[in-house]
Amino acid sequence: MTTRIIGTGSYLPENIVSNNDLSKVMDTSDEWIVSRTGIRERRLATTETTASMAIKASEKALLAANKKADEIDLIIVGTITNDYVTPSTACEIQAGISADKAVCFDINAACSGFVFALQIAHAYLQTGMYQNALVLGVETLSKLMDWNDRSTCVLFGDGAGACVVEKSDVGIYGFDLGSDGKKGVALSCENRRNNNPYVEHSKDLGYVRMEGQEVYKFAVTTVPESILKVLGKHSVDPSEITYFVLHQANVRIIQSVAKRLQVSEDKFPMNLDHCGNISAGSIPILLDEMNQKGMLKKGDKIIFSGFGGGLTWGTCLLEW
Repeated sequence: MTTRIIGTGSYLPENIVSNNDLSKVMDTSDEWIVSRTGIRERRLATTETTASMAIKASEKALLAANKKADEIDLIIVGTITNDYVTPSTACEIQAGISADKAVCFDINAACSGFVFALQIAHAYLQTGMYQNALVLGVETLSKLMDWNDRSTCVLFGDGAGACVVEKSDVGIYGFDLGSDGKKGVALSCENRRNNNPYVEHSKDLGYVRMEGQEVYKFAVTTVPESILKVLGKHSVDPSEITYFVLHQANVRIIQSVAKRLQVSEDKFPMNLDHCGNISAGSIPILLDEMNQKGMLKKGDKIIFSGFGGGLTWGTCLLEW
């Protein structure tokens, strides 16, 4: 007995921001961004919130899975951009879709967040504690960006992806997850500082800071190793994988992973050209796009692999 994905959904903000649009408000260019990242545009929230995007993605996933919200046992959200410190985004989703029976919580694993959340849901379902779960990755990263830092802010976008999982005879084979907290400062964002009467404090807001080369080196070595580890554990050859659905951070990273695995880039679908880096949201959003296009066939073996802040990484092998 394992678990399988039975429905997907996603939502992107209405506001489309191209590289040329950004060049009007900062010193950058379409050529500079595309040549280094592969990103041509991204969606940036204006009226949308983390919870409102997640609710819309959840509704689509439930419809695709032919499930009613009150049938959902568990809601787990991977995010670093909650609207509130508390309540959690998962609890906001529960209220928004009336999933009154669900147990709800968020997890913070940055760009690996969706895979981490999926593993937690898988483990809960395996124990028999719950029969199904709604798992999401959602971010409003634009609110964490320093829009004067042209090297970082152009990389990111906003959006939500969701999937419904339930117990099944076929589906998820297994996972490989890991963390390297010693390198965590390579990609970080400071939270609000202590503001009690006994400390000197600054009201400056924290913004995302990234050491691009350090993150790149981490990704191009760790991701192939993690993928090969989970494939080896289940005696699956890379050639048997129909699609490698990677976190959409940078086209160069994805190309490097393909080369190291000696697998055609055709097996690495990408949407970063029109979505940018949506952290925990990138894998489930891409998965839903693939599903909507009819790319996923029963029996396809698929790899999910996320990597990013923490530093963290997470890989999942499943059969569609």
